[in-house]
This record gives sequence, structure tokens and C-alpha cells, in this order.
Amino acid sequence: MIQQTIKGILIPVGGAEDKGTDLEKGVIERNRMNFFELGILKQIVDKIGGQKRIEVVTTASSIADEVIDNYVSAFEKLGDTNVGHMRIRERKDVDAPDMLDRLKKADCVMFSGGNQLRLSSIFGGTRFLEIIKYRYHNEKFVIAGTSAGAMAMSHTMIYEGNATTAHLKGEVKMTTGLGFMDNVIIDSHFDKRGRFPRLAQAVAANPGAIGIGLSEDTGVIVENGNQITAIGSGAVYIFDGKNIDHNNIGDAETGKPISFSNMIVHIMCSGNRYNTSTRVFEANALTEVF
Repeated sequence: MIQQTIKGILIPVGGAEDKGTDLEKGVIERNRMNFFELGILKQIVDKIGGQKRIEVVTTASSIADEVIDNYVSAFEKLGDTNVGHMRIRERKDVDAPDMLDRLKKADCVMFSGGNQLRLSSIFGGTRFLEIIKYRYHNEKFVIAGTSAGAMAMSHTMIYEGNATTAHLKGEVKMTTGLGFMDNVIIDSHFDKRGRFPRLAQAVAANPGAIGIGLSEDTGVIVENGNQITAIGSGAVYIFDGKNIDHNNIGDAETGKPISFSNMIVHIMCSGNRYNTSTRVFEANALTEVF
């Protein structure tokens, strides 16, 4: 069976220094871009082709109005003033005719940070999600997201898991995400919040999937559905569980430590590439470092 070429682009980002967390606590620095570094946002603007329509979905956030102000300010600095706010708070809001019409006209949809379980529970099974997936597969359509918005992009989604107990079976909670990528599991704020064991357990439980750990102020551009390129100032961590041999996660008691061996880990910096289908790492470097 020939797999259809995916024409759209995904840009998941791991959040940024004191951005997602401070924003969710209500600390807004209006004279400073404290949600994304402008270098990351510029990548998004470049991919959609400049002054195009961006719709920001703030469903995951508890302070949606403050978050959208930050996005509008940041995109204005990059020359794009055509930014809308999809203020979707409940499932009944998702498939409203005006929301679906705006989605069909947008060039990019960006999901803000916050709580990724709100994204999966509010958008799952909706017409909105069907349209966004269709456009992603068939058009040059960009889907971006930070923190929770990045984690929700995968089919298997982590929604809970304390870093200090992530080595214990059952401490990493997973559910179905928005499903833009079927064969990956994405985690954000990766090194700052010590989430190495969390993503490792997720991949040990789903060794056919590729784990993608995103540092803050760091992301990946996903093209053709499987070719990822690292962007930003930090590291991208790739967990490949295909060659795992020993793995006790199926037999260990809940709450007991897990063990596994032969998981492959790659660490990527800006410009490095990785193909999730062939599982091949390429150490290409960009001429400009973000």
C-alpha cells in the first residue's frame, strides 16, 4: 500500500524559559516576548509565507485572553498582523459554524500551552479536528503548538507524570491525543523539568513509537509527516525503542521500578534531522543558529 504524501507542516515547540509556567501563573511581561523566542516564531511565519492568517487556539490555557495578547504582540514584531483568537472553552463551541469557517480560511493554526488533556477531551471526535487533519494531509497547512499544544499533536499523548516517580510503573499517564502523528510521543519542557524517565517509560510501553523530547525554546519542523528538523537554542531528544530486548514493564507490579535495555537515544541540535519512518539521524547543520 502506497502511503499518501502529507503536504502540511507540524511545528511542535517545547515551551520557553519562564514562559509557559509564568504565563499560567498570570505573570505577564508585556514589554518582553516571554512565551516564544522570536527566532522560533519566525520559523512559523516563514513556513506559512509571511503575512498570512494565523488562528491561535487557547483552549489549553486557563488565561486565554492574556495568552492571545502575547501572541499578537509577538507576531506583530515579525510583521504579521493577521492573527485571530479561537477562544474555544467547551465542546459545544468547537463545531460552531463561524469556527469551522475560520478554520477553513486559516493558513496556520497554533495551539497554546496549558493542559493538554483539555485539548484531547474538547477536540476529540469533532468536525473541527476532521477538517484540520484533512487540511494537514492535503494542503500546505501549518499546525504549530507549544508545551501542551505540542504534546497533544501525537496519537499517544502523555497527560500526567511526575518526574521524580516516572521510573515507577503506572506513574506516567497516557491517553489519545489529536493524532496528527501516529508513530510518535512528544514531551515538552524536557530537560528543565527532568522528564527523561517519563518519556522513556512512555516509549518502553509503546516501543513502536518514537519519543520526541523538546527542550524549552526548542522545537522541530515536521515535513512529509516523518522528516523532522530541530530548531531553536536547546536540544531535541529522540527515543527509539525498536531494538529494546529486556523490558519488564509488562510484568512489573504497579508502583514498582521498571527496567529495559537497548533503547537508542539521539540528541539533536538546531539543523540536525531525523526520519521517524527510517529511524535515521542526519547531522546536518543550519548556517544560522537560533
